[in-house]
Amino acid sequence: MIKHIVLTRFRSDVSEDTISEIYAGLAGVTARLEGASGFHGGRSTSPEKIERGYMHGFTIDFDSFDDLAAYSDDAEHKRWGAEIVAHAEGGLDGVLVLDVEA
Repeated sequence: MIKHIVLTRFRSDVSEDTISEIYAGLAGVTARLEGASGFHGGRSTSPEKIERGYMHGFTIDFDSFDDLAAYSDDAEHKRWGAEIVAHAEGGLDGVLVLDVEA
């Protein structure tokens, strides 16, 4: 299994409603693609408070790297990904992506 982890520093003018809409769109992509499951996302509630500005994030589980590649190539995913970059502090500099084999 591959755990896809995305952390974002959204600009301060981006509303929680906008972020929720983006995450709902990505959850929809996850639900429709074979080999993708378990979308979880939202605002950090960590008591440690060491997010360093990355206050929002999401994870998706993929059965394989091929399934992750299908997600990456999906047009709807690209649309929502572009929304994240457009709303992130510094564009792509405000986004971290990790893919961890589990």
